Amino acid sequence: MGAHAAPARHRRSRPRPPGRTADRHPLRRAVPAALAVVYGLYAGFLHRGDGPTDWGDVLFGLVCALVFGALCFVLARAQGSLPRETRGLAYGALGGIGVGFLYSASGGTLLACAVLGLLVGAAVFCAAFYVFYTHE
Repeated sequence: MGAHAAPARHRRSRPRPPGRTADRHPLRRAVPAALAVVYGLYAGFLHRGDGPTDWGDVLFGLVCALVFGALCFVLARAQGSLPRETRGLAYGALGGIGVGFLYSASGGTLLACAVLGLLVGAAVFCAAFYVFYTHE
């Protein structure tokens, strides 16, 4: 007895409220900005070490925040055009590189930074891919 395949489920597109598009969604800019602020503060804190905070630590945190925020913003902007596997890989790479860099700023060895970055990147990839796969 043969079984038939279930038909593909098609999502109905909901009409968007007037004046609001995907590019104008407030979280499109707020999430990368919040992540950048937290990342920059933590990077400056790790760079400080045991001594008092000086302008070099503040500048390091600011540059880290700007770079990480720009990468998050670009990824959030381009994620709609990427397939779910590539999107998960991009988020995994961003998370792994970010955590590996922070661990190196705290004085970790190169091998430890690489291993931690790979582990975190793999975990972020799995989580992001699961979210993208279940929501499509």
